[in-house]
Amino acid sequence: MKSHNKRLCIYPKDIQRITGKSYRQSLRLLNKIRNDLNKLENEFVSIEEFCIYTGLNFEKVLELIID
Repeated sequence: MKSHNKRLCIYPKDIQRITGKSYRQSLRLLNKIRNDLNKLENEFVSIEEFCIYTGLNFEKVLELIID
């Protein structure tokens, strides 16, 4: 049975788990995505936006995100 993802946004810790990069590098990537998408500093980046930006498969990313 597959669990349903309860979140819409992605955090640096998730990016760290997905990419294997350090927390600081993951934070930089998240901020770069936010800037490239013309989002304000306080706006969230969705998991879908992250997948489109990085070219990663949405379903595989959801498997790695733990609530």
